[in-house]
Amino acid sequence: MDQIKVLLADDHSLVRAGIRSLLQKMHNVQVVAEAHNGRDALKLIEEIRPDVVLLDIAMPELNGLEVAARVSKDMPEVKIAILSMHADEEYVLQALRAGAAAYLLKDSAPTELEFAIVAVARGETYLSPAISKRVVDDYLRRVSDSPQENKTEMAAYVQLTPRQREILQLIVEGNTTKEIAYKLNVSVKTVESHRTLLMERLGIKDVTGLVRYAIRTGLISPEG
Repeated sequence: MDQIKVLLADDHSLVRAGIRSLLQKMHNVQVVAEAHNGRDALKLIEEIRPDVVLLDIAMPELNGLEVAARVSKDMPEVKIAILSMHADEEYVLQALRAGAAAYLLKDSAPTELEFAIVAVARGETYLSPAISKRVVDDYLRRVSDSPQENKTEMAAYVQLTPRQREILQLIVEGNTTKEIAYKLNVSVKTVESHRTLLMERLGIKDVTGLVRYAIRTGLISPEG
């Protein structure tokens, strides 16, 4: 197999350094770029078009799930492998729905990382052995039996536009309206309009409510 071009995205420098060191020891893998937040990762993916992206879920500015969804839609030839410390079924299922081809736990063995990269580069899917089919099945069953309120909440999140989800994350990360406008290269009025619409759609009236909502839906990690 030709060299597999890999882009690594994680907001923790030491974690990136450790993973990069492992990747550099793999004879068929080439690390072509690194990113410390989701927005930079997306830009680099668009520019470089790597074969595989190793993507953390909880990243600032644009979380890994949103990056995965955009890449899967606009650049399906780029394969996404999620690297996460979370084995919870909610995270796994959301990653798969976002288009991830692999989901690995950060405490996986180095050999498992290599196996997953090769698998997704070939167009296959890969889940860490610790993430069993039973976990996913249990989650699907629990969702089907969940109260209507929870179903409505998740449906409202899905109906948000990508821009609204992006602004939602930036808001709950503590960015001001002006800062968000600058990051997205739009007017303050546009940001305010999106914020008003997303809060109306979600039925939330303050930033505290938005933070709780973002954590429940997996948009951001409760660890920050």
